[in-house]
Amino acid sequence: MKPVAEKKKILVAPLDWGLGHATRCIPIIQELLNQGEAVILAGEKNTESLLKKEFPMLEFIPLRGYRPSYSTVFPMWVMMMIQAPKFFFRIFLEHHELKKIIRRHQIDAVISDNRFGLWNPDIFSVFITHQVMIKCPPALRLMEPFLYFINSLFIKQYDECWIPDDDKNLSGDLSHRHKLPSNAVYIGTLSRWKGKINHQREKKYEVIGIVSGPEPHRSSLEKLFTEQFRNSKALIVGGKPGEKKETAIHENTTVVSHLDSRELLEAVLASNLVVCRAGYSGIMDMVAIGMDAVLVPTPGQTEQLYLADYLCKRKFFFSVRQEKFDFGQLKSKTQSHSVTNFPVSQDSLPGIISAWRKKINGW
Repeated sequence: MKPVAEKKKILVAPLDWGLGHATRCIPIIQELLNQGEAVILAGEKNTESLLKKEFPMLEFIPLRGYRPSYSTVFPMWVMMMIQAPKFFFRIFLEHHELKKIIRRHQIDAVISDNRFGLWNPDIFSVFITHQVMIKCPPALRLMEPFLYFINSLFIKQYDECWIPDDDKNLSGDLSHRHKLPSNAVYIGTLSRWKGKINHQREKKYEVIGIVSGPEPHRSSLEKLFTEQFRNSKALIVGGKPGEKKETAIHENTTVVSHLDSRELLEAVLASNLVVCRAGYSGIMDMVAIGMDAVLVPTPGQTEQLYLADYLCKRKFFFSVRQEKFDFGQLKSKTQSHSVTNFPVSQDSLPGIISAWRKKINGW
């Protein structure tokens, strides 16, 4: 007989760099709860707003994020270099804050989605990332090996690194180009929508535009969608979960500040076409439900620019730069691209979580 273990307290803490880190933690949190563990959440305000809608019964601990800022003047890589000291200092602080959280809440293990400082030698820790390799703009391409080395040093502080991908290679170079750290394992793609698919829906919208990401890029994309969708039956989701839910009508277009996961899934399935950012979590959601989408990468964000080009070349998603976005021409250009071309992966998450629980329970 297997030993009966008491519930373990698992801290799950997503990065604040966009909401995708939080959304892809939803299936992990749900599986932990399904398997009988206690979960405590931590993060910034927007993360809390999103996750508390999914798991209102769970305790949430405020934990300051890295809070990156962006510019309409300077390229993103310049802004990242300027803020690097701030990021490293925040990593140092969160590493020490974790010690207090462990003592105060009797934490047994921590799952960190891309937060580099949330490891502790006294408990079992997991780091989630799809970016073992960090892409640089062409002018800084020589820095990629150095960034890979630094990234690997942080990853190796954790007991395990979970990569949301597998041999189907959705993430391309980001997690397949270089040798993986010794503690890394592929866990398959993650989506909050796995197992919730029913495509037999009445189509209410010609297009849904899903807005996400940091300011000022979030607002610029919402403005672009509002302008270009005005002659279509369209829905625009503003990506502002921390604000009061509001709806506005602009001619044929409905703009809503945010939708929870279930509402967003219903809206996506009720649309003929999805247009969204090229964030990896959003891509995994589209793959999970077999929904074709047009990817509009965040300007200057090398990871999204790479993923958009990579997946477009493989004919899984059509992609277009924001400055060249023309909704009137999309239909004729997207017909040869379909997410149904991507090989379907088996859901390995229950087995991954089960094996991990045995480790933290000492079985």
